[in-house]
Amino acid sequence: MAKSLYETLGVPKNASAEEVKKSYRSLARKWHPDKNPGDAAAEEKFKEIQGAYDILSDADKRKQYDTFGSGNGRMGGGGAGGPGGAGPVFTDFQFGDLGDIFGGLFGSGRGGRGGGAGAGAGARGQAQRGTRGNDVEVAVSLSFEDALHGVEVKIPVELETTCTTCAGTGARPGTTPVICPECKGRGVKAESQGLFALSQPCPRCRGNGTVIESPCGHCHGSGREQRTKRYTVKIPAGVKDGTRIKLKEKGEAGYGGAPAGDLFVVTRVAESALFERRGADLVVEVPITYPEAVLGATVEIPTPDGSRLSLKVAPGTEDGKLLRVRGHGAPKLAPATGKGDLLARLKIVVPVKPAKAEREAIEALAKAANYDPRERLFR
Repeated sequence: MAKSLYETLGVPKNASAEEVKKSYRSLARKWHPDKNPGDAAAEEKFKEIQGAYDILSDADKRKQYDTFGSGNGRMGGGGAGGPGGAGPVFTDFQFGDLGDIFGGLFGSGRGGRGGGAGAGAGARGQAQRGTRGNDVEVAVSLSFEDALHGVEVKIPVELETTCTTCAGTGARPGTTPVICPECKGRGVKAESQGLFALSQPCPRCRGNGTVIESPCGHCHGSGREQRTKRYTVKIPAGVKDGTRIKLKEKGEAGYGGAPAGDLFVVTRVAESALFERRGADLVVEVPITYPEAVLGATVEIPTPDGSRLSLKVAPGTEDGKLLRVRGHGAPKLAPATGKGDLLARLKIVVPVKPAKAEREAIEALAKAANYDPRERLFR
């Protein structure tokens, strides 16, 4: 018995639209012809999956399929929805440009491939027309200081760009791609499957509408070549680890005149020996002595720009207390302005081996103490 469209996508009949889409994407990745070059069975499986999704992803088509699809939702056959019944016959379901369907799905930015029997070796690398180029991401390592102050860096980027020999056509200079003789340039062919007539990608041009008879000798018909480009990137002051800087249309070249993708520069910032980053705030640990904590004092603390600040410690300060110095943290990234704060975390230092005079003074203090700090534990 023929499989139902739901069985084809591996979902139950009551599956939500999101479940249908998720299953379709997973199966499409697995059976896409670019993932299984030369595998005729995989290509047929891909067509079957595509056809099922085209119906089940459209609410009206799905409703009609559920209502008239030979009683149990299977394709083809007779019954109310069969060729001899009164149900509707759906014809010429268009899939549109495969670049629109699969753009970004496989992450390769190469879309479908032109080619097929008689199309020439180069046509197998021909990409979908009108597809935006792939985005590219590169990392740049920065010191903590450079991240705070800003810096210009030069970044080499490996990119797939338009072939300089054939200007991206994939055809040998002096020639051009020709209209596919099998689909007459439509990129799709109608295929009857019982009750339904589905439009599938043309097997010869793989949905591109054109074939290359004389492929470019430099790119072998792909219309693409690998090149290393070098960009000078201005890193703004205040970036942190993982900040993404976008360079519009500096990624891989688009197909068929479509725009290039974007380049994303991701900052990898080294840790500081002194400062801990909390957004735009910086935390510095400041050691103080026990007498300073008890009696109060004025101490100096470092700032990220290398200068020093005087900080007043109040009498009776506890270990771990945070003191805020406003406006001395990291620069805030746009659209915010100004700087964060510098937070001084006070840490009382206890001598491990006190000198004799220091020990005698501490013993005298212990005798003079008239409180028990643990008393509250037993109330």
